[in-house]
Amino acid sequence: MKNLLVPKGAFGYLNSRKKYTALRTVLFFSISAALYIAGIITTGSNKNLLTIVAVLGCLPACKSAVNFILFLRAKGCSSALHEKVAAFVNDSMTVFYDMYFTSYQKNYPISHMALKGGMLCGITEDPSCSCREAEKHLEQMLVQEGIKNVTVNIFSQDDKYVDRLSRLIDMQVEDHKDREGITNLLYDISI
Repeated sequence: MKNLLVPKGAFGYLNSRKKYTALRTVLFFSISAALYIAGIITTGSNKNLLTIVAVLGCLPACKSAVNFILFLRAKGCSSALHEKVAAFVNDSMTVFYDMYFTSYQKNYPISHMALKGGMLCGITEDPSCSCREAEKHLEQMLVQEGIKNVTVNIFSQDDKYVDRLSRLIDMQVEDHKDREGITNLLYDISI
């Protein structure tokens, strides 16, 4: 049960949400099926109140199924990347794992992100993800929220990203005045 409760932004979040939504979907459909069968057994027909309740119970079950499909398509941070970046993370920066940003046009799977001062950098392991478009999307979201002076860089190569993380660790900068706002925004716009 503990693996189902990984918080958003932590390593393994997307995998835990896949398991949780799968179990929830099966449970919701099972309850609806049980109500429908109980109605047929007790009345001998499907023309009863339990049939209506079972059909209405399919609404949250279907919503849960859509969430499951959404999480099923999302890929999280690989163990290999997690091991590489773990050595370059310290308490001076805020880190996020398994961030999957959606927009009207495209989705942007970001495996790892780090925020220090006014610098937000991340890495995608998906070869179809456009780093420049992801940067523009995040910059646009920050501006819409009224957050200024944040530089966003998304990388697709491990070596370049690890190099950036090592430089971020050495930098002596103050926290961004709206660090909590940036964190909340990133959580709000990701699945």
